[in-house]
Amino acid sequence: MKKITLAALAAAAAVLPAAAHAQAYVQVETGLDAVDTSVLGNDEGVLYGVSAGYEVPLGNNLFAALEAGLSDSSTKECVRIDGERDCIKSGRDISATLRFGTNLSEAAKLYALGGYTNARVKATYAGETYDAVNLDGFRLGAGYQHNFGQNLFGKIEYRYSNYEQGVERHQGVVAIGAKF
Repeated sequence: MKKITLAALAAAAAVLPAAAHAQAYVQVETGLDAVDTSVLGNDEGVLYGVSAGYEVPLGNNLFAALEAGLSDSSTKECVRIDGERDCIKSGRDISATLRFGTNLSEAAKLYALGGYTNARVKATYAGETYDAVNLDGFRLGAGYQHNFGQNLFGKIEYRYSNYEQGVERHQGVVAIGAKF
């Protein structure tokens, strides 16, 4: 029992310094959203959203972060059927990702990300929504983060998402955020 208690205390002592330097953050984001469907082809629009996360250092130069995001997009593809406009529009996108990266300097970070994403796709005919489906998928990406002082940062990020039913998404994102 003493060995288990000592091991637990040693593990806690190892984690506490990293937890003391952990930081929560929020960010607003925008960028290019390119959606490719197996049915209607592809189209591009503007994405906009917010994310929040918690970043923990993993030693001197490495870090990990858990991030949750909510975004929407203007991406829409339309065709005329019997004189009426039939459209498929990308809707909200909810994501939960893990970021792992390295500190390039005091102000610069490079990272890779991966996780879960759920996107809504809406179908309309003559301006009326007749179907909306939620698609589960995975997200992969990479990015660069630059700190502007102690609490502000900016990001440039590429994201690839692959969903059910042959839907893929490529996003180029810029974000600005605050740590607290």
